[in-house]
Amino acid sequence: MPQIPEKIHELTVGQLSARSGAAVSALHFYESKGLISSRRTSGNQRRYGRDALRRVAFVRAAQRVGIPLATVRDALAELPEERTPTREDWARLSEVWRSELDERIKQLGRLRDHLTDCIGCGCLSLETCVLSNPDDVFGERMAGSRLLPERRRPTSQEAPS
Repeated sequence: MPQIPEKIHELTVGQLSARSGAAVSALHFYESKGLISSRRTSGNQRRYGRDALRRVAFVRAAQRVGIPLATVRDALAELPEERTPTREDWARLSEVWRSELDERIKQLGRLRDHLTDCIGCGCLSLETCVLSNPDDVFGERMAGSRLLPERRRPTSQEAPS
């Protein structure tokens, strides 16, 4: 992995890509979404501050656990400009997501535990389907396969010849 001398305060997109492991196209995408920023040289080339390395690492870690990019952007907006974020900065930001991740883990556990019930049925039409009808919230109004989208069948006049 290429090393960047301490005296270099800005990185090219290629250097940022090599150091972060993110594709150049991903870095351009992150920039378009406001997750990282660059300045343009007189030759219209992008230059990133060294703090972009940690920001990219943070974005990629958040993506791996399913945090939406808009949420990541809002979190990154709270970080100081022109300073590499500290461990405390990251801890404060990631703590906000702990309860969201705990809820996702709980939902995935329920899905895992009840998936065989659904597979056994095969059509999601169980009266109390824990996947499409958790806690039978639709049971008061309707039951079974009516929870699935219905396809309108063409009439004989509409049917292709």
